[in-house]
Amino acid sequence: MARKLFGTDGIRGKANTGAITPEMALKVAMATALQLKRGNHRNKVVIGKDTRLSGYMLEPAMTAGFISMGMDVVLVGPMPTPAVAMLTRSLRADLGVVLSASHNPYEDNGIKLFGADGFKLSDDIEAEIEAKIDSDFQSLLVPSAQMGRAARLDDERGRYIEYVKNTFPKNLRLDGLKIVVDCANGAAYKVAPRILYELGADVVPIAVTPDGTNINKNCGATAPGIMQETVVKHGAHLGIALDGDADRLILCDEEGHVVDGDQIMALIARALHEGGGLKGGGVVATVMSNLGFERFLKARGLELVRTPVGDRYVVDRMKTGGFNVGGEQSGHIILGDYSTTGDGLIAALQVLSVIRLAEKPVSDVCRVFDPVPQLLQNVRTQNPVDLSTPAMTQAMRAAEEKLGDTGRILIRKSGTEPLVRVMAEGDDAALVKKIVEELCAVVESLDAAPAQAASA
Repeated sequence: MARKLFGTDGIRGKANTGAITPEMALKVAMATALQLKRGNHRNKVVIGKDTRLSGYMLEPAMTAGFISMGMDVVLVGPMPTPAVAMLTRSLRADLGVVLSASHNPYEDNGIKLFGADGFKLSDDIEAEIEAKIDSDFQSLLVPSAQMGRAARLDDERGRYIEYVKNTFPKNLRLDGLKIVVDCANGAAYKVAPRILYELGADVVPIAVTPDGTNINKNCGATAPGIMQETVVKHGAHLGIALDGDADRLILCDEEGHVVDGDQIMALIARALHEGGGLKGGGVVATVMSNLGFERFLKARGLELVRTPVGDRYVVDRMKTGGFNVGGEQSGHIILGDYSTTGDGLIAALQVLSVIRLAEKPVSDVCRVFDPVPQLLQNVRTQNPVDLSTPAMTQAMRAAEEKLGDTGRILIRKSGTEPLVRVMAEGDDAALVKKIVEELCAVVESLDAAPAQAASA
């Protein structure tokens, strides 16, 4: 069953337009309740959000939808996405909802759905929810006496903080480490500095004053410049940058050099492998992960299993293959021993445990492999682009012949934005750059073609 409303990470769009309106949020809640209500007990849903202004619009709309269908609602306010997944399981709820557009600007928002097990819902279940959105809800509303109730959870932050701290080795502390933490003016603006402080670190918090419109604005995992500058300015040992809903992590060393998701996964996987704790015989990552990462694992007899882009696909492959480390180059790190989804703070603590034991500069510890030159360029499109046209196929074939066995090419449409992402990597950086420029030119010509046809 095809999905039109749901993308690679739930429903996402411009707030107060299209799919991100109070009316649609109400219908999504009602349709989800129809799909997931189970048994005769009082079904419960946990709703969390990030710090976007539009969260205050969507939260009551979804609350009303669930209550009207007989589900109790637990409101936890601004909390990281992985915290909502954890609380869904901890509270034995039937569903978890996160209102967030992750790393996107405040004008956007989204709806992410988690099952009772804390994992994101499958594509098939999301498609079934979509099919129910146009139902005649008036005839499906529960009687007045069976309506749900809403309540706020008082200790939501404390529960999550203790859960995350318990993933850090009991015999270690962060005393003596100065850490810059960039919270992206998002969901972790209170919990992240507190976790690091309680573990003993000297914490320099930045981007911790959300106002509803500054989430991810020139800060966070997708704009790490402020973190890098602050680390150097304060003489910190490292920097931690989260995104708006804190399911993504990017680091920088004491010199301000960025450490991406591939390096983080490689570091954690090597430590687990050496300690006998790596499961599945390798790591699960997406098609975007660097070829250097794959070579690093292969040299150690480990496998890099690639999936389509999207942490849900990484998690699915981890579950079926018994892996406990997976993620994305962009910083979604899933550690199956601790969490059901990407958790930037838990991943950061696992890196910090390796740093603490190594007693070396972060620049030495976190430079795990030499990345192959890789270039990613986004082409913003105005029209639907067919990437299977003869022109595109021919251009890709020619590019692959130029790279030979020393690299690879990937062209895909974004699942959340009107973009075509063009990526190439190989040992020859100049050749990689030329190939990306040529392929982007072909995509741009395909985007322009419908407009030219319309004006003819």
